[in-house]
Amino acid sequence: MPPPPAGGPEPGSPSAPGATTTAERDVTQDATQDATRDASSDVSRDADALPGAGTATADARADLTRLLFAGPDPDRTHGTWRRLLGGPAFTYRPGLAPAERAALSYERLRLLNDVLTAEDPAAPARFAADPHRLAALHEWIGPVDGGLTTLASIHYNLFLGSLVDHDLAHDHDLSAFTAMRRVGTFLCTELEHGNDVAAMETVAVLDRERGGFDLHTPTPGAAKFMPNTSLTGGPKTAVVAARLLVDGEDQGIFLFLTPLSDEHGHLPGIRVRRLPDRTGTPVDHCLTSFTHVRLPHEALLQGEHGRLTPEGSLTSVLGNRRKRFLRSIGRVTMGKLCMSAGTLGMARAALTIAVRHAHSRRISGPRAGERLPVAAHRSHHGRLLDALATAYAMTFLHREVVDRFAGLGDGEGDRTDWAAGAAGAGREDRADGTSREDRADGTGRGDREDRGDREEIERLAAVAKGWITWQARDIAIECRERCGAQGLFPANGISDLPANIEGGITAEGDNLVIWVKAASEMVFGHTVPLPPARTAPGDVDDPAFLRDLLTHAESFWQKRARTALREGPSGDPTGRWNATSTPALEMVEAHACRTAADAFLTAADRATDPTARALLRALCRVFLLRRLREHTGDLLAEGLLTPDQVRALPRALDTATAEAAPHLPTLAEAFDLPPDLLATIPLASGAGITRTLEQP
Repeated sequence: MPPPPAGGPEPGSPSAPGATTTAERDVTQDATQDATRDASSDVSRDADALPGAGTATADARADLTRLLFAGPDPDRTHGTWRRLLGGPAFTYRPGLAPAERAALSYERLRLLNDVLTAEDPAAPARFAADPHRLAALHEWIGPVDGGLTTLASIHYNLFLGSLVDHDLAHDHDLSAFTAMRRVGTFLCTELEHGNDVAAMETVAVLDRERGGFDLHTPTPGAAKFMPNTSLTGGPKTAVVAARLLVDGEDQGIFLFLTPLSDEHGHLPGIRVRRLPDRTGTPVDHCLTSFTHVRLPHEALLQGEHGRLTPEGSLTSVLGNRRKRFLRSIGRVTMGKLCMSAGTLGMARAALTIAVRHAHSRRISGPRAGERLPVAAHRSHHGRLLDALATAYAMTFLHREVVDRFAGLGDGEGDRTDWAAGAAGAGREDRADGTSREDRADGTGRGDREDRGDREEIERLAAVAKGWITWQARDIAIECRERCGAQGLFPANGISDLPANIEGGITAEGDNLVIWVKAASEMVFGHTVPLPPARTAPGDVDDPAFLRDLLTHAESFWQKRARTALREGPSGDPTGRWNATSTPALEMVEAHACRTAADAFLTAADRATDPTARALLRALCRVFLLRRLREHTGDLLAEGLLTPDQVRALPRALDTATAEAAPHLPTLAEAFDLPPDLLATIPLASGAGITRTLEQP
């Protein structure tokens, strides 16, 4: 049976109530009571704006899609890749061996590049400098090819983006890389230096006699771990992170442009050993080492963070080696946005398939001969609705972070100023003891506020990456389970997703590690925006009130973390942090959810269609009520919730679920996956895996 229309589920699904019941309130002149009454009225209007099952309008779905993919030039940013995925080149290919699947990902990478070069042969370089388009690409390719998602992130962001961010892009011919005659890769992590990559051992020694550098791997543990450096995909060039040594003195870690292979094989001095297959879509991950590979002086990627004269004199606007290293690998922050985008696309695809299946799969009803879609049951549609609410929150959060990150740049086509943020590149010490930031204006503030914005946005990108990728895994697993045995078959589009998402959880900074770093900064370096005190009880059906409660929860955990750090064992830094890390990580979790809720509510306010606005507010209530359950004890203890309100929370969640559940198809179809792509997935088109047996 084909899936139901986008407007709503088939008969038998639950109906939304006509309105949400709220207590009658006396009208007073008290401003807070007025605000509470207005919030209650908003909730009632939201419920009234929601039509019954099957009657949501096409306008509502269109408005939801507009909000989900809002940003600069949505058709160019998202539409380009959406249209490409509807073609036959991106359909699932059964029966391929791992090596064949890896090769297919490279073929598809070149198809992506053909789209860019059709605009202009130099377009790939500008694309690497456009955070919106770069992130959007990953959203769309994530669901169809996890290996391609990895390759695109490496070639366009880490490799080509690193070239664009340095001086080399202005005096070096990039056409071999923009035309993809050579595939780019990025070598940073070492076998024994992952999250402590700043301790890497690979060296590039300045050779004063012959000029240039000697690139060398001094120990087995210094081999570069997991780059895609095999001969699969054609000739390759790498950007290699190595420690620059000048006359035996360590100048910090810089990037070096290093050819790895040509049409005949790997170049002399370069040893590549292919690693065993990992989980998820295959990629040609390898262990790579260098034996005194000679590089010209031009191989060093230089910029304000460090320029080396042929005579060996280093100049830098940054004061220490760590800052130079962070500036060199500044592309890792954009990589976090790419990884979260790819897993976000996977989560939305899993939901689209699972929701379609929930309305086409029928089971026995309570009456003789009755057949109902599994979506009729709260035990089924409630879980999918929870996941949908989270996916909407993830999407709106990601849009917010990418917008803010892109705002650090100078505009498309210019060198990307946002890549400098990790190192605080705005600071330049002067001989008179001042800095460029101090001298920028008469107040002495200068660039310090800009640098603070960079640091905050980069931290938010890390927090969002951790939260989005973890939530994406949970959603993919939930959707697989809701599809039963059918969900176990890769041809049905879901079973490969959890393993592919695992790669995003680890890439560009292991989630837990980057959250620990964010937590350490936020204990004292973050101000929670607490709302004004209320003089009247809030309404548990009001998403603004629920959002305020989540903000208080964030503050509770920050206070606990501060207390733990102050009272931890003196003289034992590890012991103090061990006592602090648990509440600090809870603070980061609450911060991620609160920031996502803010983005969610902002999007709902921008809705132009009444039904879309009401759906978004109901969905946001589901999201917030789910997140508040673990904090009710604190909120009750601090007098921010009354006992009656705590008792009312389960009913409030059930009410919000009942309002939104009839519109599951509308909410999922707003993700706008290409119909031609969905038609190739049996489970998404009302069929099952047996349909593949009928194909030639």
